[in-house]
Amino acid sequence: MKQRVTVLGSTGSIGTNTLDVMARHPDRFEVFALTAATRVDLMLQQCVQFKPRFAVMASAPHGRELAQKIKANGLAIEVLSGPDAIKLIASHELTDTVMAAIVGAAGLASCLAAARAGKRLLLANKEALVVGGDVFMRAVREGGATLLPIDSEHSAIFQSLPEDPASWPQRVEKIILTSSGGPFRTREPATLAGVTPDEACAHPNWVMGRKISVDSATMMNKALEVIEARYLFDMPAQQIEVVIHPQSVIHSMVQYRDASIVAQLGTPDMRVPIAYGLAWPERIASGAQALDFRTLSGMTFESFETQGHRDRFPGLQLAWEALRAPAGACATLNAANEVAVAAFLDKRIRFDQIHHINLETLQAVTTSVPQTLDDLLALDARARAAAQRVVARMET
Repeated sequence: MKQRVTVLGSTGSIGTNTLDVMARHPDRFEVFALTAATRVDLMLQQCVQFKPRFAVMASAPHGRELAQKIKANGLAIEVLSGPDAIKLIASHELTDTVMAAIVGAAGLASCLAAARAGKRLLLANKEALVVGGDVFMRAVREGGATLLPIDSEHSAIFQSLPEDPASWPQRVEKIILTSSGGPFRTREPATLAGVTPDEACAHPNWVMGRKISVDSATMMNKALEVIEARYLFDMPAQQIEVVIHPQSVIHSMVQYRDASIVAQLGTPDMRVPIAYGLAWPERIASGAQALDFRTLSGMTFESFETQGHRDRFPGLQLAWEALRAPAGACATLNAANEVAVAAFLDKRIRFDQIHHINLETLQAVTTSVPQTLDDLLALDARARAAAQRVVARMET
């Protein structure tokens, strides 16, 4: 029987790559539903090609526009709109697998809905774990969902860990997340104030959306990945390490108690972890090129503590600080960063001010232990308001 797949965020980078992998295996997968925010024309193209049962836009105006175009093309697709509709199709009884690729905290509610409904949940939205933390993992356990990481780093760790999670505390010494270092790995820290949005989005290895590209340039993406790894693998923060690996060949590693290291290698192509998540525990063709060791020039590694990286990427350390802080700090950090990155992309603040907004917001927002989605959303709103106040002050 074919897997019926819902792709949340189908017009983004992860979404389009997911559909590319699925199109290579029409005997295994069919598209049940697609969701998008604003890109109506691309959504229409996807509907024409994959003919889902549902197409959902994030807002009513975009939903109406898509519905008109769907009708004009003679497609028998039900068009819905709004956050409730996204949650509906994420938990729909006919959905087998959910690719969660909505960027940012906006994807949390639909991820929770899929988890509570016991879906096979392919998690590309790291913020669900960063913001949701224990609330999200409790929903996964109680709903009986199968949670599979899609971030290249966390997929690599998942592939490198023992199959039995119960054995991890006894067998695993630490997790090692790799980072390319982004476009500014060798840039003088004093020059970062002049970085433009286009420069920050020009990643040397990966093709990604603008928000995550900026996160890579500040290494806040790695800070969020440290938090994600802590919850995803139930690993103490002190057993998670980051190493800079400019070539992006090794996607992450696991060091065992006997000092041996197991790593996952591959080309920097998101279709590899996507294909692994879709087919797990099997493996299928992803469309990516295999590594050619005859032409591989070499692999290098740099400690975060050397070559000025601590000054260049001050935001990375916020991951461990947030994990040591009272519950809710990770959600606050994520909200502040989303506000700060948006302000930078809008050219309202400088690149080097992103970290200061994140740090000030963490210090300003008092948190309590979130127990529900409403708690998380209320904390997210408070943190965003605090971050916006810092942005407004820096603009003047």
